[in-house]
Amino acid sequence: MYWIFIRGELRKWLRDPMTRFMLFYPLLYGVIGRYLLPAIADSSGFSIEDNADFILVALTLMTPMIYGAVIGFSILDDRDDQIINSIRITPLNLNFFMFFRLAMVFLFAFAACIFVMWFVRIGSLAWKDMLLVAFLASFSAPLTGLLINIFANNKIEGFAIMKLVGSIVILPIVSLFFNDARELFFAVIPAFWPGKIISALIRGEGQMFLSLSIYFWVGLLYILLLNLLIYRRFNRKISA
Repeated sequence: MYWIFIRGELRKWLRDPMTRFMLFYPLLYGVIGRYLLPAIADSSGFSIEDNADFILVALTLMTPMIYGAVIGFSILDDRDDQIINSIRITPLNLNFFMFFRLAMVFLFAFAACIFVMWFVRIGSLAWKDMLLVAFLASFSAPLTGLLINIFANNKIEGFAIMKLVGSIVILPIVSLFFNDARELFFAVIPAFWPGKIISALIRGEGQMFLSLSIYFWVGLLYILLLNLLIYRRFNRKISA
């Protein structure tokens, strides 16, 4: 039965125009980073090399936010159509249903982050480094989707929450101006940790306040715990 559900979900995602549309965003960010920004730099004297970490952090961290918004609206649709309530009276486990949806959006975001970092050719990150950053950054996708559903009851409210969550992505970029203890004021933002990893890889670990391994492991534990807590809060809301 689970395999039938998985195949059905995959077909639904591939048929969904919104799912196909969101695949455009990594290409858009890639084109901006690879073609538009160099064109602006050539005409204005702006140095891409001196600002490589700022640019790559912005393009990479926006990607999972977009995917998170899409899964957030998809779950809102399921709630409106009473699909989640219907699942409760079937042998299909609701936690499995949600885990599969969130895992799918994580994988989409993971692949998209890798594509953006590879395509823009900014910072010259090695493949293992891109995998590391993409893995950590992509946990923001399910987190964003769950946050939208915790605070929104319809798509109008969902758009407002999406804009609020999306605006927070600027804080990890601001944190790059600090390489001392002051940067920890931004540490509550999950995207802070992969952003700092990108900066450490481009600038060099010696210029950072913490080591690359600390940024990764603390960031991973924090985002996993946050996802778990937010999922429990979401579960309580839909069970009420």
